[in-house]
Amino acid sequence: MKIVVLVKHVPDAQFDRHLTGPGNTTDRDESILSELDEYALEAALQLSEARGGAKAGNEVIALSMGPAGAVNAIKKSLQIGASSGAHLSDDALAGSDAAATSLALAAAIRYLGADAPVDLVLTGMASTDGETSLVPAQIAERLGIPQVTFASSLEVNGERVVARRDGDAHADTVEATLPALVSVTDQINEPRYPNFKGILAAKKKKIAALTLADIGVDAAQVGAAGSLTAVETAEARPPRTAGTIITDEGDAGIKLVEFLAAQKLL
Repeated sequence: MKIVVLVKHVPDAQFDRHLTGPGNTTDRDESILSELDEYALEAALQLSEARGGAKAGNEVIALSMGPAGAVNAIKKSLQIGASSGAHLSDDALAGSDAAATSLALAAAIRYLGADAPVDLVLTGMASTDGETSLVPAQIAERLGIPQVTFASSLEVNGERVVARRDGDAHADTVEATLPALVSVTDQINEPRYPNFKGILAAKKKKIAALTLADIGVDAAQVGAAGSLTAVETAEARPPRTAGTIITDEGDAGIKLVEFLAAQKLL
């Protein structure tokens, strides 16, 4: 089985996020592998291992699109256990919205399946920077394959993928034929951590460097030129103001109720 896992290099949530440049794009100086993508990677590794792993011909490819620093998300994925990586990087990709991103990633997946078809594409439920959850469905549409989104469990039985989607009051079991794309939630598993053996092994694994020319995409189809949306203006969030302090002089309860009512919390 050949599985492609989409991984993204996103700003570390421990730091404040900033927009930069004329296109108001995300500043990625302090970035890490998106934690939501680790669940997709773990799901891929479990499927591979259940079928005998690399020795039985199973392959897990970590694919990332982004500037030079995005390769670090792939390296982390290799340390965790991915077989190989692919880094799509091109100056023309800067400023791509969800539509342009899905177009480029779909083309990259086709490229990776040129020698042997890709059986399964796995993604996280969203990226922790944009949080749109749009890209997985768009990629599936561009590739012309079935999609199953927000899966909280995942199995592959023969040529079919079986997933559970949990709602607030019920759960649905969804099936689709392979090849397929599945986005998984953070309830599907517990991602593993890189161990010393994995870190050493990752140094010998290959990362393919891809450009738009390699995957057959014209520069005008991506970036700001190929995007359907754009950020016109942006400004920093105002600093948090001091809260209201209520001093108890025998009427603190009344003052608290009045405050909550004024904030329309009652």
